[in-house]
Amino acid sequence: MNPQAPVRAADDAWFTVVYYRFRAWRGERPFWAGLFTALGGVPIAYFPYADLRLGNITIAMATTAGAGSLIIGILLITLGIALWFQQAMRVFAGVAAILLALVSLPVSNLGGFFLGFLFSLLGGALALSWAPGKPEEAQPQDAETAEAHGFAGGSLPFPGPRDTETDYATEKTAHADGGRNSAG
Repeated sequence: MNPQAPVRAADDAWFTVVYYRFRAWRGERPFWAGLFTALGGVPIAYFPYADLRLGNITIAMATTAGAGSLIIGILLITLGIALWFQQAMRVFAGVAAILLALVSLPVSNLGGFFLGFLFSLLGGALALSWAPGKPEEAQPQDAETAEAHGFAGGSLPFPGPRDTETDYATEKTAHADGGRNSAG
């Protein structure tokens, strides 16, 4: 199957049509940056409020900075989703994700046990490095075609000799050395 071929619903199954549309949508935005940033916010927000039950024993991960962890996690999730729908704010979202990931280290159980920290850091770096694609401009077929287009208008694409300049200018004539005359 050619991924660049047009997809028609009558020819392909609905799953293939959805896949190609999602792939085109994903290619126009920093998708992976948003995904990693949002995934990094989940463990940062979750671990301070989680508890582990082993039989009759309950181990709580609660810290005094639980509200700060929740705010950092929700902000990272929001930045990740915003990267998908507002591509213009990718630089702000990338810097904010990196800063929030760094702040989560002391605030939120070592950044969600380094899992949320690493995902958020990676997502922020991807957001900063992403650039929108530009369509390629049409290039002339060959050098002869380009030369024909350049001379067809009658003017040269670069400055030509003036009417007063000659091809045989020497140091003794008025036209040599930028018009200075070496008389005498």
